[in-house]
Amino acid sequence: MIGVMIVDDHELERFALSLVVRKDPRITVVAEAEDGRAALDVIAGLRERGRPIPDVILMDVRMPGMDGIQATRRIVGAFPGVHVLILTTYDQDDYAFKGLSAGAVGFLLKDARGEDITRAIHALAAGEAVLTPRITRKILSRAGRLDPPDGRLPDALFSELSPRERQVVELMADGRSNGEIAKVMTIQEASVRRSVSRILAKTGLRDRVQIVSAWYKAMS
Repeated sequence: MIGVMIVDDHELERFALSLVVRKDPRITVVAEAEDGRAALDVIAGLRERGRPIPDVILMDVRMPGMDGIQATRRIVGAFPGVHVLILTTYDQDDYAFKGLSAGAVGFLLKDARGEDITRAIHALAAGEAVLTPRITRKILSRAGRLDPPDGRLPDALFSELSPRERQVVELMADGRSNGEIAKVMTIQEASVRRSVSRILAKTGLRDRVQIVSAWYKAMS
């Protein structure tokens, strides 16, 4: 089961999102909060009581008090295993950029189809990144937090990759999930996950978002 937390200052929005995600039997809503500060308190309380904290948070951006960007930065810093999906009604690149810079690994609009939201939850829980197609390349190429480690040039990061690992990176850059990559390469999905782990180890990058960003920069 994937534990999800919904953070939104509108009760009806939280209720609607809860209905959407509960349709998937592999997802359970473990908590809700009306703003960023409350979200931090709820997660801390769950941990103190020995209860599971959320795997994925559906985070609104514009909220009174502590907004979604501030909350994302605080939550990712305090609870590294939590994956944040920015979910907003505002289709603005700036929100996506700030969210990624704060540590979010996903950005979708609230008018996305229910199946797209649940698919994104599964992807984030599996360590993948999810962005609306329109902004993927633009945001990943701009996000300051995605700069290569140790000052290395982007193309140097991939010099030690095998041909298969480079193909995996290329497919990741096309926005494909592990399952889709496995189908294209006619290999098992577990093999793709192992390849991603090796790519992270060889490049020193932190996650899939950083891999794709560095790849775009290397190819530009």
